[in-house]
Amino acid sequence: MIRVVLFLLAVAVLAAGFVWLADRPGDVAVTWMGYHIETSVMVAALAVAVLAVVLMALWAIVRGIMRSPEQAALFFRHRRAMKGYLAISRGLIAVGAGDLRSARRSADEAARLSPGDPLALLLSAQSAQMAGDRGGAERAFREMTRRDDTRLLGLRGLYIEAQRHADAQAARLAAEEAGKASPAPVWAGQAVLDYRCAAADWAGALEALDRMKGALEKADYRRKRAVLLTARALALETIDRDAARGDVLEAVKLAPDLVPAAAFAGRRLAEAGEQRKARRILEKAWALSPHPDIAEAYADLRLGDSARERLARMQKLAAQVPGQREGALAVAHAALDAREFAAARAALAAYLAAPTRRVAILMAQIEEAEHGDEGRVREWMGRAMRAAGDPAWTADGVVSERWMPVSPNGRLDGFTWKVPLAEIGVTRPVIEIAPLPPKPAAENMALTPSAPPVTPVLQGEAEPPRIVPAKPAARSATLGIAVEPVIPLVHAPDDPGPDSGLENDPVAETASPPPRAPWQRFMQLFR
Repeated sequence: MIRVVLFLLAVAVLAAGFVWLADRPGDVAVTWMGYHIETSVMVAALAVAVLAVVLMALWAIVRGIMRSPEQAALFFRHRRAMKGYLAISRGLIAVGAGDLRSARRSADEAARLSPGDPLALLLSAQSAQMAGDRGGAERAFREMTRRDDTRLLGLRGLYIEAQRHADAQAARLAAEEAGKASPAPVWAGQAVLDYRCAAADWAGALEALDRMKGALEKADYRRKRAVLLTARALALETIDRDAARGDVLEAVKLAPDLVPAAAFAGRRLAEAGEQRKARRILEKAWALSPHPDIAEAYADLRLGDSARERLARMQKLAAQVPGQREGALAVAHAALDAREFAAARAALAAYLAAPTRRVAILMAQIEEAEHGDEGRVREWMGRAMRAAGDPAWTADGVVSERWMPVSPNGRLDGFTWKVPLAEIGVTRPVIEIAPLPPKPAAENMALTPSAPPVTPVLQGEAEPPRIVPAKPAARSATLGIAVEPVIPLVHAPDDPGPDSGLENDPVAETASPPPRAPWQRFMQLFR
């Protein structure tokens, strides 16, 4: 609409000009080099206009002739670029379709027609990767790193190639180089963070995490920073206690439910005489995530307290989150130390119908400390061997006795407090002993350590083992009663997890207790 109005205004101005000239006739006389020309003003104006148009046409012709070589070169370059673009398109389609022959042919054609083009370099790298040509792929990616617009793409390609060939050093260098960009890509920041954590370089890991701050959710950033600060505090515990304390207190502020940070902070504050602050931190962490480490730190808030004072403190802590097994276990431990056996039994009463391993072992300790009844102790130890598992620090199919900031697979904050995977949903068939005929009362004597072992008989190879009752001769020579079954038959987990490469700390996750350890503890009861 605006263009139409402007056009009409221009026509109106021209018409008004012609009318103005027609209403004011006049003559124009030109004398030049002996020539004398006389004409009207209207004719002179038209002659000037025609002359201007002719001159403009002549200039356009001359200018076109002078620029014809450049225009011809531009035409051929455009035609070559279009052919290169079509070759790149065919090559990328061939890569997606898995047609290696067409991809390599298109890559060669694109490299000839469009050398240095980013997409041509990408096509060359991808076709080389399809053919297993590591050298060709790396050359293409290195060529990308020399260009500002494809630098990160080239570094990403070098990083992936290094990972494929297990070249950790080259992968780390590529990730660190990409991490220097502003803003740094997420993959580079995560890779640098993983490498720093694997090397236990907690200061470098914190720097890498700070560079990733804008790409992470606020809660995720706070959690990761808290884990790294806790790891650094644990590393500085014997070197710089003040720095370790500052790190762990910041970690507690960032993640109050991080159990290792809360327990460490509680111990350090209690040692410094700040029991009130330590109590607040431990109680808040307990309310969010009840854990034995928090209970232990809470029990030791004042080192000079008696066993009964520690018991009262643990009862107060457990009452904050009622109905928790960890709270009951903590109270029972404290009551056992204080020799308040009734309180210990009352704390565990709700969990005796289906006890976990820790509950059964604790009940055996209570029986031994209160009555010295070896029969009851052996009964509870037998139940412990076939009881359900307890939570543990678990990550990547590996169970560790203590928390670690990095899992065996290199994941930050990978360890979680839970029942190991091998313990979930596993039914534990036990070796049953055939019922024995009744014996005279004179033969019903106390169980002695010299009783012969019970040997089960398993039959069947093609099917899962079928348990056959043992012969009556397997009974104890001194007893007329069957020995309670205590040997669980369990299946190994489907995926025990990768080799962690860690020494001593983590142990492979299993569906049953470590070999011999329960029996050694069992036999120690009779020494």
